[in-house]
Amino acid sequence: MRLMFALVLMIGLGLAGFAVYMAQDRFTEYQVALERQQQALRNNVPLSQVFVVNRQVRYGERLTKEDVRLQAWPSNAIPEGAFLADSNLFPKNSDEVRSVLRTMEKHEPVLKVKVTEPGADAGVTSRLAPGMRAFAIRVDVATGVSGFLRPGDNVDIYWSGRTGGGDVTRLILDKVRLIAIDQIADEDRNQPTVARTVTVEVSPKAVGTLAQAQSTGRLYLSLRGVEDNNATGQVEIDQQELLGIEEQIVKKEPTTKTCSIRTRRGTEVVDIEIPCPDGDGPDGS
Repeated sequence: MRLMFALVLMIGLGLAGFAVYMAQDRFTEYQVALERQQQALRNNVPLSQVFVVNRQVRYGERLTKEDVRLQAWPSNAIPEGAFLADSNLFPKNSDEVRSVLRTMEKHEPVLKVKVTEPGADAGVTSRLAPGMRAFAIRVDVATGVSGFLRPGDNVDIYWSGRTGGGDVTRLILDKVRLIAIDQIADEDRNQPTVARTVTVEVSPKAVGTLAQAQSTGRLYLSLRGVEDNNATGQVEIDQQELLGIEEQIVKKEPTTKTCSIRTRRGTEVVDIEIPCPDGDGPDGS
């Protein structure tokens, strides 16, 4: 009986020790997990609510409340121009909505550069910066870079015509932004098309320059690289420079005028040099 009691007691003590060991191990795991959680909270980035689209939206579509939702976004990584929860993406007490200017993919933040003002259409006027004007230029395959132009591209504009000194080609405007090709202002357009007109964004003074240039000669567009922000500088080519003809100026050497008298000595005629009278010298004095 005593042996059985002792055996039960030893088994009980063993189970109790095992339970204590397991409890300590689990408690240690809880402590490690708690410390990790506290560290994560200390390193947690503050979040803000940003409007994102629920689906892909394309150029020209109306952006409605059903197309967007609020999404938590790191406050230190919010894209410039994003609409926050307290912004006026949808004006209060108004049914006017914005139009989409650039394609936005699902879950992408809504940016001011990709939508119009409330109630505005996605046309050329929505692309113009304050104080700028739209001007249409006639183009063809040669002058329009073979149809590779798209809204949003930057071009240099050259004028070719006749001046008092002959035919000349001159750069008149550089880094001009295209806002429409024919009647299309969609910057996501990627199919080359030979356009008949392109619309550019220029200052009011540049409008006068282009109007005068288009009426007196021919305009050519030169496509710039996406990251090319360098100033082109002055460019002018005439026929002489094109053909490599250098103008040479022939300098006439002054001639010395001499005076003489002719006398006869018998049958011989002799010329004798004498000083020229006043007014007959080489300098006209």
